[in-house]
Amino acid sequence: MRERGLRPEFPAEVLAETRAIGGAATHASGPGRDLRDLLWASIDNDDSRDLDQLTVAVPLDGDAVRILVAIADVDALVPKGSAIDHHARANTTSVYTAAEIFPMLPEKLSTDLTSLGESQERMAVVIEIVVGSDGTVQEGDVYGAVVRNHAKLAYDAVAAWLDGAAPAPAALSAVAGLDDQLRIQDRVAQALKRLRHQQGALELETIEARPVFDGEELTGLEADRKNRARELIEDFMIAANGVTARYLDRKGFPSLRRVLHSPDRWERIVTLAAAEGGRLPAEPSARALDEFLAARRQADPGRFPDLSLSVVKLLGRGEYALDLPGRQADGHFGLAVKDYTHSTAPNRRFPDLITQRLLKAALSGQAVPYSHEELDALAKHCTEQEDRATKVERQVQKSAAALLLESRIGDRFDAIVTGASAKGTWARIVHPAVEGKVVRGSRDLDVGDRVRVELVGVDVERGFIDFARIER
Repeated sequence: MRERGLRPEFPAEVLAETRAIGGAATHASGPGRDLRDLLWASIDNDDSRDLDQLTVAVPLDGDAVRILVAIADVDALVPKGSAIDHHARANTTSVYTAAEIFPMLPEKLSTDLTSLGESQERMAVVIEIVVGSDGTVQEGDVYGAVVRNHAKLAYDAVAAWLDGAAPAPAALSAVAGLDDQLRIQDRVAQALKRLRHQQGALELETIEARPVFDGEELTGLEADRKNRARELIEDFMIAANGVTARYLDRKGFPSLRRVLHSPDRWERIVTLAAAEGGRLPAEPSARALDEFLAARRQADPGRFPDLSLSVVKLLGRGEYALDLPGRQADGHFGLAVKDYTHSTAPNRRFPDLITQRLLKAALSGQAVPYSHEELDALAKHCTEQEDRATKVERQVQKSAAALLLESRIGDRFDAIVTGASAKGTWARIVHPAVEGKVVRGSRDLDVGDRVRVELVGVDVERGFIDFARIER
């Protein structure tokens, strides 16, 4: 982390400032409302404690539903210019490694006082979304409120219940009416998802490996896959971020947008599609790409994650950019949306905390808390630090994978090429789902090519995994 310009420890002034915070904020942010009695619940990873958002659905006349997304009011305890804020601004993100989590905010805040923990009453910024039966966002609003998390739920357990593969989790069953509440949310999320894909949003499925421990011993890497509960939260957050962006623009406020430009390597995506029997236009088209991906997912679901990974690599990475009111936003190619910011995770992403401060200033009629020049510089800084944090996470993940693979030198694997540039060629094997460098035989390989490789070396300390290509 230090080598990449990230700070792994909190300085003394941050710790002192944290100790001086007596408790959670108890009054609503701005002209707040008391919404504690609504059936709010969180859905996150099993072990997550930094809970940033809660959701609840309120059916309206007709088929419309009001979806409320409550975002933890981190700014209430972390004011701009404080020592805690300076540290968060330096790192800009929490860093999640296989060895340890390095939170953006001290844990007293992120997992307690500013976390929307179960049975806790907390201040929140609420994003209201009115969704029609066809998935259209009909209205949107933002306001402060006091909320209470009635149940802390986990993705996998909720997804299994929604799919009818398992009984309701105990935390869900313990709250009367919460089962119907989540079914409504699931129905609305599916409608939002369908409409987004009709408009060209890409349906991708990549395999994310997480470390599995037996006590302190690393025993494996387990694949995390998408499911209905993850998609429910994802679809609501995309909608909430769109409402947020439009609200700030309506108020004449600038914003930090999350953008993903049209892919520079579209020609290679066209070639990959042709190899799979598909046909894409010469110019980038998110809708055409999504139609091709949907067809491949149905035809070959087992290999779809590999195809998704290739497309993700070729699409490139998103970035933060300053957007001024009234200006045409660049938009997000992968999500097929024009208005998109990051606002829903202020405990672990600094751009979201910036957005929260902009929202609260707009709500209370105060001046914009950041100058345009400051926001532009922060957009670049947050993009750079996010990239550095991702590299740290990947390096530690590779160290974990190297540790698991060091006894398997000489083993052979099927792999897919995930990166090809002047710096080298990389490929990912499936079991375990890890990536390494093709140190021999990489000539003429490109992203998406399928190869047979032999493991020829590992370096646990540096996270190196080396493969040699085997001619079939």
